[in-house]
Amino acid sequence: VQLQASGGGLVQPGGSLRLSCKYSGFELNSYAIGWLRQAPGKAREGVSSISGNDGSSYYAESVKGRFTMSRDDAENTVYLQMSSLKPEDTAVYYCALSALTYYSGSYYLGRDPLTATSYDNWGRGTLVTVSS
Repeated sequence: VQLQASGGGLVQPGGSLRLSCKYSGFELNSYAIGWLRQAPGKAREGVSSISGNDGSSYYAESVKGRFTMSRDDAENTVYLQMSSLKPEDTAVYYCALSALTYYSGSYYLGRDPLTATSYDNWGRGTLVTVSS
């Protein structure tokens, strides 16, 4: 199992960035993939997750309406489109693999998508810096 995040960089407040998570070694329809982030001096926190089975997604309140997850099964890649970025979004972003979970609005059936311990396999992170 491998996951590799990419696409980080420096962006001004209000700007946009798209992160990619290329995965291999498993079939996504039996799992969920999440994005988590860790800011300097802070604990790792969940940002969003997508169900590999039905494509449902879940977002932390802090990013709801600004971040969107999507998937390209042909490319074995999951994306995180980030818009209206704020300085507080600055962090190292990781994609990680969890057991299959279904999401509907603020509800989930399976593992908590916002808890780091819900994820079993992690990729290397990519740094996102939001600054003017």
